[in-house]
Amino acid sequence: MIVDLRSDTFTKPSKDMRRAIARAEVGDDVFGEDPTVNRLQEEVASLLGKERGLFVASGTMANQIAVNAHTQPGEEVILEANSHIFYYEAGGAALLSGVQLRPISTEDGILRSDQIENGVRPENVHFPPTSLICLENTLNRAGGKVFPIDEIKRIREVADKYNLKLHLDGARLWNASVATGIPLDEYAKYFDSVSVCFSKGLGAPVGSLLAGSEEFINRAHRYRKIYGGGMRQAGIIAAGALYAVRNNVRRLAEDHENARTLAEGVASLPGISIDMDSVQTNIIIMKIERAKYNSIRIVEALKKRGVLILAVGPDTLRAVTHLDVSKKEIKYAVRAFQEVFRD
Repeated sequence: MIVDLRSDTFTKPSKDMRRAIARAEVGDDVFGEDPTVNRLQEEVASLLGKERGLFVASGTMANQIAVNAHTQPGEEVILEANSHIFYYEAGGAALLSGVQLRPISTEDGILRSDQIENGVRPENVHFPPTSLICLENTLNRAGGKVFPIDEIKRIREVADKYNLKLHLDGARLWNASVATGIPLDEYAKYFDSVSVCFSKGLGAPVGSLLAGSEEFINRAHRYRKIYGGGMRQAGIIAAGALYAVRNNVRRLAEDHENARTLAEGVASLPGISIDMDSVQTNIIIMKIERAKYNSIRIVEALKKRGVLILAVGPDTLRAVTHLDVSKKEIKYAVRAFQEVFRD
């Protein structure tokens, strides 16, 4: 048995999703004539309460297009120090938009409105002008934690006070909505733009979507073209995303339940700790507390038992549940952890 908990990006399209992909109506999306892409953009923009959506190849592309469309070269973007845009997007904001990122460190991954306000640059020729705030929901490196909506509201007030734009990296916003019961459009209404991903927990093979106003998406569409993101008969892949949105959102609750089961089974083992309050969706961050263990050794020992996870630091492990991991496989993974830490 192989239980792959490295990421929810390892999901594979189901037979029904493959059938939807095979039957997809297609056209030239660069000309706006792919009916499946258009349907996906309209449906997801509506779910997010935005005027328009733009289908793109990846979450990183969606975020980088958003940064580019909201800023001018030489400006500054405020975000959390462990956010995906800062940590995992290869310096794209500097390369593609010519902006400076101002990362703010937090203990739990959640940027507070007062921290952001303190980070806004005063008008001074020595400083880059602040133009954009980027938040993330759920918080990947904080263990899939949901960003509190009350804090989002306070941050919106700061953005309005200083005339700043606010972008949400909502790659796993679906998980946040399912976990809290807060509708997608309630989260999204506080942001000028929102990106959502189809190729993680929803199980589509490719794609993300960027949503915002008509004016914003017009600018974003140009940047997508500049980035080489005009994908022609993209309905082939949009069909998988559309199937995922229509069929795989509610079932995310199963992934959250499986994550909780795994975390509870592992947290009781000597030599490893988990902040159970952070296990709110489908990501578990585990800390190794014994000097004789290190994350690489644990990953290799689990791999020999058919359980795949990621080392995200010398003493830190990450496991992610998803639609291709069953309750039975979670129980098997717990037994594998027990064997490794007993040995």
